[in-house]
Amino acid sequence: MSVAKEGPKKITTHVLSEMKMKGEKITMLTSYDYSMAKIADRAGLDVILVGDSAANVMAGWETTLPITLDQMIYHAASVVRGVNRAMVIADLPFGSYQGNSKEAVASAIRMMKESGADGIKIEGGEEIIESVKRILSAGIPVMGHLGLTPQSIHKFGTYTVRAKQEAEANKLIEDAHLLQEAGAFGIVLEKIPALLGQRVSRELSIPIIGIGAGKYVDGQVLVIHDMLGMTHEFSPRFLRRYHNLFEEMTGAVQNYIEDVKSGDFPNEREQY
Repeated sequence: MSVAKEGPKKITTHVLSEMKMKGEKITMLTSYDYSMAKIADRAGLDVILVGDSAANVMAGWETTLPITLDQMIYHAASVVRGVNRAMVIADLPFGSYQGNSKEAVASAIRMMKESGADGIKIEGGEEIIESVKRILSAGIPVMGHLGLTPQSIHKFGTYTVRAKQEAEANKLIEDAHLLQEAGAFGIVLEKIPALLGQRVSRELSIPIIGIGAGKYVDGQVLVIHDMLGMTHEFSPRFLRRYHNLFEEMTGAVQNYIEDVKSGDFPNEREQY
């Protein structure tokens, strides 16, 4: 009799909640395509974020604003096909949920149906709470995003650290509680003081994932292209590069060019 082999345990919102309760840190990276997602998943990553940062990393836009819902669905579907274990969270892009809760739930449903993602992420607090509730009422897991919210860059006018002043810090804390009370399963905190990140993580029962939010939160997220050193123009304090693929890949392409130009490639063993 054949015995079915158990695959890797799929990461879910419940698993992430258990990880927080146990004090186990949550690992999260972005991915935008099948090949990169497959590598990240096999490495044992807990969560893959299909970020709207694809607008910057994959398309070369200066901000995240131009990317469309159709484009985000394409990226998310590509990632989902490469993943077995990790939870896949997809950003809803700018203009697909702000100011209209009906449009928000329609966008979230499209993302879930057409990409196969496990949940969505949206930016903001009190001002988008009706959209959060509406999406959750459709049975779709929602992750919040507070602090520096790139979709609001024209409002802020800068990518500097947020919530350094007491008033903005207090609003962030209030917004975090509102998101939790509405039913969000987790929150990303971007580019805020470490002690504020610690306070939010301690006060809330849901997982808090930081990017430039210090070491005291429940997990960390980075853009995988930054972490691998494929990009080199962007060097914020919170970024640790684990490789220098920019130089390695540039060197590999230069070697290929040299071999083709010299007639060394292909050689006798590399042809039919």
